[in-house]
Amino acid sequence: MPSGQAILHRVAIVGASSLLGKELKLVLEDRKFPASDVILLDESVMAGTLTEASGEATFIRALEEDSFEGARLVFFAGTPGDAERNWRAAQSAGATVIDLTGAMATSGASGANAVAWIPALAPVLPLRDAASANSALPPVYSSPAPPVIIACTLAAGLGRFQPKRIVLLLFPPVSDRDQAGVDELESQTAALLSFREIEKTVFDEQVAFNLLARHGEAAKPSLGDIRAAAAREAAQYLAGRAPVPAIQLVQAPVFYGYAFAAYADLASGASGSFAEIEVALRSLGVKIAAADDPAPTNVGVAGESEIHLAPLTADPGVESGVWLWGLADNLRLAATNAVRIAEELVAKPVQ
Repeated sequence: MPSGQAILHRVAIVGASSLLGKELKLVLEDRKFPASDVILLDESVMAGTLTEASGEATFIRALEEDSFEGARLVFFAGTPGDAERNWRAAQSAGATVIDLTGAMATSGASGANAVAWIPALAPVLPLRDAASANSALPPVYSSPAPPVIIACTLAAGLGRFQPKRIVLLLFPPVSDRDQAGVDELESQTAALLSFREIEKTVFDEQVAFNLLARHGEAAKPSLGDIRAAAAREAAQYLAGRAPVPAIQLVQAPVFYGYAFAAYADLASGASGSFAEIEVALRSLGVKIAAADDPAPTNVGVAGESEIHLAPLTADPGVESGVWLWGLADNLRLAATNAVRIAEELVAKPVQ
């Protein structure tokens, strides 16, 4: 190969028909990832669906035994079950696995020994050593979900200011439940405006025109399960390296965009530290609005890869308290983190 010519890599996306799978494909294209081809894979029911990749028409293929042949990287962006059933086959075929489903987020839970990775936090939270269960096979990486990325980013940025505590209240959108969640909010809204009975298949509760501290009993995973997973994964990623935030979730009746409010009680007063805190957060890729700019909104951050914050504000009753309001496009944030992992991997020299 001529000197300076980029090496191209075969990439596979499992769960290509999901909202996250579609976003992942777009991010690979937008960031001009050096892919020779992108193989779109999904459950057999979605096989044959016409779509496009890199501007050319293609079809989603069914997952089969030889689906991962020749792949350098395999992203799992569909269901946790897809990842659990197929990651070993991808690894055995010689591919490096990057899981976005959460199936491998808990250390040792799937037997993958996956390593969580948020590349944007490398300046303060460098990647821990990655090791495959079988050292002859490529390692497995877990790309954290948006609430974990947000929690770890805030903790990393605030860490050197010695906060006594950080509290994070997150408002997940219905698109975290893929297209089914989007469809249910849309149908509930239309039904309520027409005075018809509403569907509750996904959330087992009325999510339209509502805020939910918990889902219905039939909703799986429950809001409590999602919160517990986010808190556990953030604690594992930060362990001993930055303060671990307390995390709470409230289901919001919005289609896209992860909104959050965070409170930090700083050890040494808040008012004189704002400029330094903003510098620390910007160094981790966070965008902070100017004082005269509008605060970020769900609509305003659509298609943006970064976490967006409004200017920091002091708590009026607590001298050392500081409040942060922020938004992130949940699909774009998750997909971009996974692609950045892939970029770091292919940039490494071949051993």
